[in-house]
Amino acid sequence: MDNVVDLDEVAAVVAGRTAGWRSAGLEVGQVTWRDAEASWPQFLETDRARVQDPDSLGVVIISGPGDAELSAVLFRGGWADVDFIAGLDDAGSLPASGIASAADFAARMDGWVARVFQVCGGAR
Repeated sequence: MDNVVDLDEVAAVVAGRTAGWRSAGLEVGQVTWRDAEASWPQFLETDRARVQDPDSLGVVIISGPGDAELSAVLFRGGWADVDFIAGLDDAGSLPASGIASAADFAARMDGWVARVFQVCGGAR
């Protein structure tokens, strides 16, 4: 898999937004990493130091009262699996391909957070 997106830079983006998301009332899970070099089945790690060759990074954000949830897993090849539940009749996957950089992911993540939780994506 080509390294299109630097996942360490993306982790910094997520870390930089976490306080804002939390101040908006959202719960942010730990960032998870998957190691391309690990044998199958590849387990998710929360400690970056345990991952030699990261090929994906994931984060889950939820809200308490509304039970909304956003799950985003970015792959270093430039695409993400983005699933959400915003309400009983509002759930699914969001388009997430052609991600070219950490800044591109940040902008998209801001949009996904706004879509799912109706708060400022960066919640700054």
